[in-house]
Amino acid sequence: MKLLPQAPVRDIGIATRGVTGTVPSFGKYESSLERDFMELLRFDNSVEQFTPQPLTIEFVDQSGKSRTYTPDGLIQFKPTIDEQPLPVLFEIKYRADFRKDWKALLPKFRAAKDFCFGRGWRFEVFTEREIRTPYLDNVKFLWPYKNRFVSPEIQTQVLETLWDLDEADPDFLLCALCKTPSNRAMLIPAIWHMIATGSIGCDLNAPLTMRSPIWAEQDC
Repeated sequence: MKLLPQAPVRDIGIATRGVTGTVPSFGKYESSLERDFMELLRFDNSVEQFTPQPLTIEFVDQSGKSRTYTPDGLIQFKPTIDEQPLPVLFEIKYRADFRKDWKALLPKFRAAKDFCFGRGWRFEVFTEREIRTPYLDNVKFLWPYKNRFVSPEIQTQVLETLWDLDEADPDFLLCALCKTPSNRAMLIPAIWHMIATGSIGCDLNAPLTMRSPIWAEQDC
């Protein structure tokens, strides 16, 4: 799959909502909602490349005037064994802004859908309803553990124990692994790391707790 250049087609400046900054390795954002969405993408191992404001679409509105529209970003995904997921061109909008400006936004979004259809892409609009979910809370919690070093020996021990248990949660797994509270405390970061990297499975769409059901996603 050919990847687009990572630089945006226009400068990203000060946002009307006054929240700007940079997500490491991903680029600048113009609102806290964009920042949260970029954090989701940064955590997602299926994302191959994210390009902020990747292109400008030219279209003609209903009055015959020429217009332009620059979407917020483009997500390109890694191929899987079964398929090559379609790239997603997207816009991020607060629901209140969408309701307020929908007459001006709809022609832009229709032009974006037509543009994507001709290239085999998808166009999506994401709001706080899709972004600010328990999954985002879990991502923010797990991110500090994702790049933590856990020795292969400890990971093997955790997976072997998890495979032996019919049902488990982090608290039960720790009790099966260790007899003392101090040793359990030392292993908690390893379990969060393995959930963050996907070697331990967990439903991250539900709030993550010490009682969340977990399972081994890979062999020991």
